[in-house]
Amino acid sequence: MTLATPTSAAPPEVSVLVPAKDEALNLPEFVRQMRQALEPLPYGTELVVVDDGSVDDTPAVLRRLMAENPFLRVVTHRSRRGIADALKSGAEAARGRIMVFYPADLQYRPADLPGLVEPIRAGEADIVTGTKQGRYEKRFVSWVYNTLSRWLFGVKVSDLNSVKAYRREVMDAIPTRPDWHRFMVVIAAAQGFHLVERPVPLYPRQAGQSKFGISRIPVGVLDLLSVWFQLRFGRKPMLFFGLSGAVLCLLGVLVGLYALVERYVFGQGFRPLLNLIMLLILSGLILFGFGFVGELVAGMRDELRALERDVDRLRNATDGRPRT
Repeated sequence: MTLATPTSAAPPEVSVLVPAKDEALNLPEFVRQMRQALEPLPYGTELVVVDDGSVDDTPAVLRRLMAENPFLRVVTHRSRRGIADALKSGAEAARGRIMVFYPADLQYRPADLPGLVEPIRAGEADIVTGTKQGRYEKRFVSWVYNTLSRWLFGVKVSDLNSVKAYRREVMDAIPTRPDWHRFMVVIAAAQGFHLVERPVPLYPRQAGQSKFGISRIPVGVLDLLSVWFQLRFGRKPMLFFGLSGAVLCLLGVLVGLYALVERYVFGQGFRPLLNLIMLLILSGLILFGFGFVGELVAGMRDELRALERDVDRLRNATDGRPRT
């Protein structure tokens, strides 16, 4: 048996992270299938379930399952914080060098999990994303999201919002923002991590309700634009704000020259032109100011990341254990 327990001497190689919100009806069968899938594997594994503020019997079910399955670990959120925070909390509690994001609703079967992990263990990829196979609800919404993502980010992956396996350092590179787990693949690709995809069958939900509603679509589109902006201009904000400000200031100057010609050559004044000139110049100067502030923030962020790396190196030197 290769299932790891919290008291195991050797840490597991793979940690399966499972956000669970009101999944009391699915968890017993999910844990049974997960144990059946993980036991034959030749490497150590563990299952980390994050109870994300459930209001049903999920906490009681998890306590019972944890007593029956030593390889199961549980992290609890007092209130719902979302999948991104749940994955971050699970990663902090996990001990494996490879993480796997798997939902508890049994739409993905645990038997397909080893196929996601193998390319990483073989050194072929840093992150593996599953490609949903079969019919499922909200297929059109998923198609729109994946199409926009491929167009904006240039990532040649057919399905960006599915189960995933990834190295621990990939999770460390993802900002902890609500719902940004959906952009893990594009952020990882932008930072140079190698990614591949593997087909994964999708099954109908057996119990419970989907946490994704139609109201999440506008939020998802805004998140998509926010991620695109940060990846494109996050490290050089002046490239966006400075260029925009320069264009507006130039337009203000051109409109001013036209107004002078109208006034002193043709003897006709048009007062709204003065308002337009003021608007263009002031808008350009304000955008320039945003650019300078953005550059300061970007510099502070780089310094903070360098400080975090120094702290990690000191911690590793003290512990005598390299961070994987």
